[in-house]
Amino acid sequence: MLASETSNLLKKHNIRLNRRKGQNYLINNQILSRIIENAQLTDSDVVLEIGAGIGTLTIPLAENADKVVAVEQDKQIARVLRERLHDLEISNVEVLEKDATQMDFPYFNKVVSNLPYQISSPITFKLLQHDFDFAILMYQLEFAQRMVAQPGDSNYSRLSVMMHLCTQTELLFKVPRKAFIPPPRISSAVIKLTPHKNPDVDDFFVKTCRALFQHKKKKSGKALLQSFHEISDQKLDRSIIRDLISQVDNKLIEERAFKLKPEEILVISRELKKAMETPPDLK
Repeated sequence: MLASETSNLLKKHNIRLNRRKGQNYLINNQILSRIIENAQLTDSDVVLEIGAGIGTLTIPLAENADKVVAVEQDKQIARVLRERLHDLEISNVEVLEKDATQMDFPYFNKVVSNLPYQISSPITFKLLQHDFDFAILMYQLEFAQRMVAQPGDSNYSRLSVMMHLCTQTELLFKVPRKAFIPPPRISSAVIKLTPHKNPDVDDFFVKTCRALFQHKKKKSGKALLQSFHEISDQKLDRSIIRDLISQVDNKLIEERAFKLKPEEILVISRELKKAMETPPDLK
């Protein structure tokens, strides 16, 4: 059983898992099997695993893929992982002792990970900078629900917008707290994320989106006015900012930010960028 195997390994190597580092290890065989099944692995796949731990996912991934790139920042745990791979005579895993948020990823075409929850956001956005087939990722349930939230939902956010415009995101199934050791404070969920390039999602759009969601309950025009520093580092007079915002579709800037569809935020970004390129008061 996965639960007893994990417990014995932790005791053998005197490892005490740290919740603050997102060290919640999966001990449910059924959940593990469902993750592997959804990964649809072939002998040509190169899989990136972030937060490999002691190899709970790594080993079945290696048995079904051509290669696994396993990233584990904790040196003691990475040492245990290498030892397990050696004992099992598994040679198609490259273990990298690095911070996944800071490193340059080597080539991969799929991602399968039980992510350390505290790096969910930066890792997700970092992955979107790469081309790959799809990812099967474990997140905290709340984070996963934000990823698939719709306009008007209480948890609709900048993350929701980016996922809608740059991926096809599907919540596959929920995972109870008791499926981990130690159990996390809230339930988890497994997401399938399939990226696609969206040329309209540029740096200016990201800044506009960030400005809107800093005050998401306010009307969009007011949110932009109050957070315009996120869009431009120029010291612009408030009246000039108002004039720039007034050149955006009036119906959209009167709508509350959290009710805007992702495509409507694209329109706001596009029209605001155009206004800033030829601002009449700055000619």
